[in-house]
Amino acid sequence: MTTATTDNTPAERRVRLTLDDVRGRATISVEEAAAVLGLSRGQAYVEARSGGSFPVMRIGRRYLVPVPALIAWLGEH
Repeated sequence: MTTATTDNTPAERRVRLTLDDVRGRATISVEEAAAVLGLSRGQAYVEARSGGSFPVMRIGRRYLVPVPALIAWLGEH
């Protein structure tokens, strides 16, 4: 069960996730990674495409973030 919270602002509705919300999953979407990292969706995709930021893998046209690698990366940074 996800305990994500939402911030209902007039400009946008954001889902906030924590590492505990995604721990135990193999991968998450870039949008979910953005919520965990506190990035905008757009900025997360810029970072995912550049390949130089958080860990990401590409399968076909889809970008996925491996949760164990993300947790390890956060421990290093």
